[in-house]
Amino acid sequence: MHLSYWEHKTWFSQVDYTVVGSGIVGLHAALRLRERFPQAKILVLEKSVLPEGASTKNAGFACFGSLSELLDDLCSHSEDEVINLVQKRWNGLQLLRKNLGDAAIDFTPHGGYELFLQSDENSYNNCLARMPFINALFRPFFKADLFIKDHNRFGFNGLCEHLIFNPFEAQIDTGKMMQALLKKTISQDILILNQQEVLGYTETESQVEVQLPGFSFVTQNLFFATNGFANQLLDVAVKPGRAQVLVTEPIPNLAIKGTFHLDQGYYYFRNIDNRILLGGGRNLDFEGETTTHLGQTDLIQNRLEELLKEVILPQQSVQVARRWSGIMGLGTHKKPIVQQLSNRVFCGVRLGGMGVAIGSLIGAELADLV
Repeated sequence: MHLSYWEHKTWFSQVDYTVVGSGIVGLHAALRLRERFPQAKILVLEKSVLPEGASTKNAGFACFGSLSELLDDLCSHSEDEVINLVQKRWNGLQLLRKNLGDAAIDFTPHGGYELFLQSDENSYNNCLARMPFINALFRPFFKADLFIKDHNRFGFNGLCEHLIFNPFEAQIDTGKMMQALLKKTISQDILILNQQEVLGYTETESQVEVQLPGFSFVTQNLFFATNGFANQLLDVAVKPGRAQVLVTEPIPNLAIKGTFHLDQGYYYFRNIDNRILLGGGRNLDFEGETTTHLGQTDLIQNRLEELLKEVILPQQSVQVARRWSGIMGLGTHKKPIVQQLSNRVFCGVRLGGMGVAIGSLIGAELADLV
């Protein structure tokens, strides 16, 4: 590919900061760079038509961890680490709301619920027994109980007696959020180029040369916000984790409102536009779902449909309208990686399936590394 004089001058010359990835993290990093460096030339590169990982493919949960998930985290993280994770996710959600506004992202505080199948009675009893401990752990931060026992008022089938309610959780419209974020980024004179896959880079003392299909350009600093795809170009402790999702056709008189979690957060569903959006099932095939391939499998899709028809909407005839998948960035530790990799190269990755909650904060932290 041979760039014209105009193409090179307008987009690829005298670039101060290049951000790889136009998702939540990448665009917030670009906005923070603009805030810090008003005169800088900032370029965002995206390998697909839309952000290919999870930013436009997530379920739109403004959440920060169900009770069973937090208890599981305590098995591999210290109390201080778990508290810090939740605080970071909460603060990230507040930053997202502040940056874009609740109306622009359709922020709706219906609260969140955790459900337990009757076959999960041991986990249910353990959660109820340890709920006072978790509430005490987080009461200094939230100034109220984080989890409350509630009744099954939604007509779900095959569950243990109580749901566990979190009044602080909410939901957003993912598409509206990303549209608002793109508009804000463009309004700040930040260049966004789609279908530009970074194939590699070479760093020198004074600059970084970035290889794209057919040509290369130089930038003063390079930031990777590629999350689940991070280890394709970087030596970082991130594994991809595919999340499969489906959404139903509209359901007349749908009374289900809120965000709902099952099985330590491995399954999740919510209402949206009089539909049910349901995703998860990665725990059925951890090895197979450790992939960057965007697709679906019968094993997981069949289980999602089974939950939909037997647990969530029993005795109702529902049709699936659309299926898709997104790629998360996971690791053995849930703390995100926000790191300077070399003199001029930085990364903000491994969001652990909590991109909506912490993406804005990680983007700002990434930009502040330079």
